[in-house]
Amino acid sequence: MLKSKVGYSINPDERLLGVETATEATKDLENPKISFLYTSCKNDIKKIVKGIQEITTTPIIGCTSCGGVITPDGYITSENGFSAMLTLSDKDMVVGVAAHESGRDARAIGRKVAIEAVENAKSNRAPAYFYMIASPKEEEAYLMGIQDVIGRVPMFGGSAADDEVTGDWKIICNDKVISDGVAVAFFYTDNEIVTTFTGNYRETDNMGLITQVKDRRNLVSIDGISALKKYAQWTNVSPNTLQEENLLMASVKQPLGIKDPLGNLTVIRHPMYGNDNGTKTTNDDTIMLGNNIVEGTAIIQLEATEQSLIDATTNTIKDVKKQIYTTSAAYILIYDGARKRYIKDGVEELARQTIKETKGVPFIMPFTFGEYGYDEHSSNICGGLMLSYTAFGKD
Repeated sequence: MLKSKVGYSINPDERLLGVETATEATKDLENPKISFLYTSCKNDIKKIVKGIQEITTTPIIGCTSCGGVITPDGYITSENGFSAMLTLSDKDMVVGVAAHESGRDARAIGRKVAIEAVENAKSNRAPAYFYMIASPKEEEAYLMGIQDVIGRVPMFGGSAADDEVTGDWKIICNDKVISDGVAVAFFYTDNEIVTTFTGNYRETDNMGLITQVKDRRNLVSIDGISALKKYAQWTNVSPNTLQEENLLMASVKQPLGIKDPLGNLTVIRHPMYGNDNGTKTTNDDTIMLGNNIVEGTAIIQLEATEQSLIDATTNTIKDVKKQIYTTSAAYILIYDGARKRYIKDGVEELARQTIKETKGVPFIMPFTFGEYGYDEHSSNICGGLMLSYTAFGKD
């Protein structure tokens, strides 16, 4: 039977931050198999990990979270940083973790990390489920490499985040702390694990054909029209108000989306920067997106209100509970960091809704800069401004 515990701390002493977090997150657990750790980019994470390892030798995986993290006790944050951890315990579960820094060939690194995770689980077969964390850049290539090794195994996860989108994010895997790369946890278990992956946005009637793309993420034109001009027309604003990093937060309520071939999943493509990757060196009215796109496919303008961005947590938890046949023993609720930054003080209501809907089941909610998952018969895919909510069954 799977059990779980959550621990956290805001102690300014980073060793004690780890000690206190791990003490609570492993209390009364007899067979801890994996701990999901989320911290602040302000912290010296290696000191936190040393503190945790004074308490437990359980494998650790996680990343920095944007501004804070939500637990059953509410929104956890402080000026000195924070640490929060969810531990899973089950005598019949086996977990293999692995991490690698970035390099020239992200797909090859994905293959390498997958092989290492299988070996660390002392297995010779594909896992039942897997979790992935990456830095916000080459997520799709890492995912392809992992699937080259294990095939299409269902997954969940998210990209490491910081507080101000300045690149201060970190990935954590045992005693490794890296800024750019990928980490995975492979789950070998008969227990039920299910994920709901959604943006929970409303689709508008504004849609068009992607007619030119540069470097996989730079949207040059839609229907032959400069992408930023087309987006400005759809959202009824001036392109001048969407230049450079202004687009990042302006597009949270009005992002773009692409559909999977079966129409079961609309994956969000977050417009990040207006004009040539935000370099301020050209003026070509392009849009740099947070994830990959391809020419010759349709793209849709989506919309949400600030309240619906918050209410999405209740809707998504309800959906994941409908999917699971057994009783939920733990939730990992990955919520997008840009959405969290947009709702500002609404994070407290987000916490209240999440606590109410999880009904006493241990959970942890980090805030990431990209989310991963699948829906029904879709492929595993990476998106932004999304929710990747996963339930672990007791049996």
